[in-house]
Amino acid sequence: MSLDPEFEDLVNLHYSRLFQFALSLTQNESDAADLTQQTFLVWANKNHQLQDRSKAKTWLFTTLHRDFLTTRRRLVRFQPVVLDEVEEELPSMPEPSVRPMDAHLILEALGRLDDVFRAPVALFYLEDHSYKDIAEILGVPIGTVKSRLSRGIAQLQQLLAANPGNPAEESVRHD
Repeated sequence: MSLDPEFEDLVNLHYSRLFQFALSLTQNESDAADLTQQTFLVWANKNHQLQDRSKAKTWLFTTLHRDFLTTRRRLVRFQPVVLDEVEEELPSMPEPSVRPMDAHLILEALGRLDDVFRAPVALFYLEDHSYKDIAEILGVPIGTVKSRLSRGIAQLQQLLAANPGNPAEESVRHD
C-alpha cells in the first residue's frame, strides 16, 4: 500500500512541529506521539473537507489542540493509570544537542504553566504561529491570545527565575 504523495509531504513538513507542540502540552513523549499520530489520522479521514489547502497547518494544530483538550477532560473524569511499572517500555528520545539543559528546563517550566497559558505560549514561541493563527487554533479572540501570552510569559519568567543559573531573559523572545 503506497501513501498519497500529498499526504506524505504534509507529514514530512509538519510532523516535527506538531510533535513538539504535543510534547509541550502533554509533557510525555508517548502521549505526544499518540496525539500527533491521531491528528494525522483525522487529517487522512477528513482532509477533503478543507477547501483552502494553505490552512492545512492551522487545521492540524487546531485538531491536535482539540484532541488534547478532549483527552484532558476525559482524564479528569477517570483516574489515570500509574505507569511506573511499564516505564522501560516507553520510547525514549535523545536530548537535543544544542543547549540541552536550557531547553529541558524551559520545557519543564512550560509544563508547569497554568493550562490556560501553556497552549498560547507553546504555539507562539515553539511553533512560531501568529496571534491570528493562535486565536483560530484555540478558538479565542486575538486580544485574549495577547493577554494569555503576556501573562504566560510573566509566569514562565518567574518559574525560570526560581531556578538559579537559568538565563530566563535569554530564553524568552519579546515581540
